[in-house]
Amino acid sequence: MDWLLKNHKDLIDAEYALNEGGRGQEQNGKKILNQVQLSEKVFNSFTLEVVNKGGHSSQPRKDNAIYAMARALENLDNFDFPVNLNEGTRVYFERSSKIETGQLAADMAEIVKPNYNPEVLKRLSAYPNYNALLRTTCVATMINGGHAENALPQNVITNINCRILPGEDPEMIRQTLIKVINNPIITVASKTVAKKSPPSGMNPDVFDPIEKVTQKMWPGVPVVPTMSTGATDGAYLRVAGIPTYGVSGIFGDPTDSRAHGKDERIGVKSYYEGQEFLYQLVKEMSQKTSVKRND
Repeated sequence: MDWLLKNHKDLIDAEYALNEGGRGQEQNGKKILNQVQLSEKVFNSFTLEVVNKGGHSSQPRKDNAIYAMARALENLDNFDFPVNLNEGTRVYFERSSKIETGQLAADMAEIVKPNYNPEVLKRLSAYPNYNALLRTTCVATMINGGHAENALPQNVITNINCRILPGEDPEMIRQTLIKVINNPIITVASKTVAKKSPPSGMNPDVFDPIEKVTQKMWPGVPVVPTMSTGATDGAYLRVAGIPTYGVSGIFGDPTDSRAHGKDERIGVKSYYEGQEFLYQLVKEMSQKTSVKRND
C-alpha cells in the first residue's frame, strides 16, 4: 500500500476506504458487537544499550552492564504512560459499558468522565486489551548481552517495542523512556521510523450504512468504534488523506485470539457471513453515494 500510494495514488484516491482492522465479537456463539476501526497505534521500536569496559568475572565491578539494564527495565515495568482517549476509544468505552455487566460495565462508563476514580483506571488496566486502548505502551521484547561466562559483560542491548497512540510524538516517547530509565550510561535510540496515522472521524456516510446492514443481518447487535493496537494498511491510507474504516462482519471470540500464530483460524460460518456483510455494505454505500451525487 505504501508503494501504491507513492506511485499510483491517482488510481485509488477516494473519499474514504474500507479495510480490515474491525471484527465482531461473540461469546458462546452469541454476537455481542460489530467493531469499526477508526484508528490504529503507531509502531516504533527503540534500542536501549549499555557499553562497559568489562573485565574478568573473578573481579566483579559495581557498574555491571547487565545489572544496569535490569534496573532500567524494572523502572520501565513500573511505569505507565498517561491515559489519552480519542474520539473512537471514548465512544468505544461508552458503548461497551452498555453491553458489559457488573463492575466492568461501571468502570467503562466511568473512565470517559473528566474526573474518574483512580481505582477505575487500575481495574481496567489489569485487562491487557483495555490497557492498550487507554494509553501508549512500551515493552521489552528482545535482549542480548555478554560474550563469555567468565567475563564481565561489555555490551547489553534491549529492544523496546512501543505502540504509540495516534497524535502522540514518537520523539516525546523516546524522551519519556530516557527519564523513566534514569541512567545516563544507557542510550535510547529509535530503531524504526514511526509511520504516523491520524484517526478517521465518525463519518455518518460510513457509519449509517454499517449500522443499517448490521441490524439487517444481526438485529440488536451494536456497532462500536475501536482502535487497533496492531497495524494495518490503513496507516498508510490515512496519512495520504484517505480516511479509512476497518470493518469485516467477521465475528470471533476475543478470548481466543490466535493472530499470527500457526493455529490462526476463522469459523467457516463467520467467513461466509463476512463476505455477505461486505457485499451488502458496498451495495448500500454505492446506492447512497449515487443518490448523493445525483442531488
